[in-house]
Parts: sequence; C-alpha cells; structure tokens
Amino acid sequence: MKATFIAVVSAVVVSAGAAVAEFPERDLQGIIQWGAGGSTDVVMRAVTPHAEEILGRSVVMTNRTGGAGAIATRFVASQRADGYTLLMGAENPQTYKVMGLGDMDYSDFTPITILARGVPVIVANTDAPFDDFAGMIEYVQANPGQIRVGSTGPGGVPSVVTAMLESAVELPMTAVPYDGDGPAQTALMGGAVQVLPAVMGAAIENIRAGRVKPIVLIDNQRNDLLPDVPAVTETHPELEKFLPWGPFFGIFVAKDTPEEAVAKLREAFGTSAEQEGFRQLMDDRGFVHMNITGEEAEDFLTRFQSVTSWLVYDAGVAKNSPEDFGIARP
Repeated sequence: MKATFIAVVSAVVVSAGAAVAEFPERDLQGIIQWGAGGSTDVVMRAVTPHAEEILGRSVVMTNRTGGAGAIATRFVASQRADGYTLLMGAENPQTYKVMGLGDMDYSDFTPITILARGVPVIVANTDAPFDDFAGMIEYVQANPGQIRVGSTGPGGVPSVVTAMLESAVELPMTAVPYDGDGPAQTALMGGAVQVLPAVMGAAIENIRAGRVKPIVLIDNQRNDLLPDVPAVTETHPELEKFLPWGPFFGIFVAKDTPEEAVAKLREAFGTSAEQEGFRQLMDDRGFVHMNITGEEAEDFLTRFQSVTSWLVYDAGVAKNSPEDFGIARP
C-alpha cells in the first residue's frame, strides 16, 4: 500500500512538472493599452513575432484603449495569473494613484521586460522667436503668458516635462490641451502653439523635415540622432536628479504568475528584443533600447514612479499626494 501511494504521488508530481514545462500549451493574449498605429502598438507588434517563434504559440494581440491605459490594465489584472494574458503597456499606470485614476500600478504585475524608453525633446514652431533653451527662457520670462505650450493633459509627457523644467526655472507659458501628441504636433506646425514637449521618437521626422525646430533634449546626455541639440543638464545641472526620464514600453503579467511561465516569457521576449531589426527600429525612432527585467526592471519602475508622481504633485496637477501611497521623493 505504501509503495502504491508513493508511486501515485510521484506520478502526480511528474505530471504537474510536465504540464508546467510545456507552457505555453495554447495561444496567448497580448493586451495593448493604446490604439492601433500608436507608439506602444508599433513597438509591441515589432517585438512579438520572434517571441512567438520561441514560444511555439501565437500571441493574439488586441488593442483595449481608454482611461489612459487603465481599461487594459484592469482587464489583465482580472484574468487568471497563468502567464497566458500579457499586458503590453506604457508608463501610465505608475501615475494612476496620484492622478486619481485607480488604485493599481505596476507593483501589481511582474515585469517580463522593459523594452525601451523615450527621450523627451522641446520642439518649437519654426517661426518662434528663439532657437535655443536660453533664448526660450529669456523670451518667455519677458512675455509672460504669451507663449502657448501644447499639452496632452495632466500627467502626460508635456505636463511632466513642463513641471520638471519649472522646478528649476520660471516659465510662465499658457498650456493648450490636445488629445494626444499627434494633434499637438499638428497644432505646433500650424502655429496654434509655439512650443511642445514631445517624445523624440514622435517628433524626429518633423525635425528632420524642418517642420519644427528642436530646442533642448530633456536628458542628461546628447543623442546621436540630434547631435547638435544640447541636453538640458548642460545649462541646468540641478535637473540631473530627475534624469534620465522618459515614457517607456513594457510587457507584464499578473503578480502571481508561476515562475516557470515568467521565465519562459522572459526568455522569449528578451531574446526578441535583442534582434537586430527590433534594435534598429528603436534606434531609428529615437528610443533608448533597454530590455531589462527582474530586480533591475522593478528598480526602474520604482524610480520612474517616484520622479513622476512628485513632479506632478508639486506642480499642482495631481489629485493625491505620493505620500499617501508610500512613494518616496526622488
């Protein structure tokens, strides 16, 4: 009887181990936080095909938009934590708590990989009466309220960048809201606004075509795509504590996903992110290739949340204090 019991238990253990080892046994879902054709969508659809080859299964990708990514985030959190539903997202959940958009953030998920981050750049209309950051500061301060700056709403890249700059220098500009960076860039080129903090990946083609002019990179080093454009720390080293900073792209699963599934997903997407074609896409669009996971990714997420949450709170655009959620100052 004892020998039979041991044999049965052993069979169950082996069977369970085989089931885990076979992950994935079926196709996966990839839930993209933002709409088709946007930066997040393009990045995720570029990195996934090679990962599918490694996994031996398809990743059926769906765009679930709305709520600054909150709808997709909640959907993935509501699914079984088995590794079959991937959240393919951007930075937005890290500010949900302070912006009053929800009680979740990426601490409720396990990062498979943080693929890349964007580099913000201040761009101006070609007719703007300044060509560099020092000239912009001088003109804005001499003409308070006259320069209109494009915005994508509280917590968006333009508002965070503006808050960062205003922590070091007075910039009395008038914010004009737009529904995304595409409409904001159109408004900039048309002269409806004179200045726009944008992500270099979204603005680079308009810069190259001479439709807008770059003023300064919001980074702590120059970029090979715009070698003549200075980094903001060259004139304002006090901003170093916030940098590097920028919107990012990452793939996540629910927090309690089995480690075996997490490991296989990290191997598949981590390998895919190192493919020459994907790296070239990131370089061409001005994104900083990262492909980090585990503790390194969690540290990155924590720092991003700290910097961003306190910037928007100190600027008066957050609904809640970061202290309420134990988010330390950077």
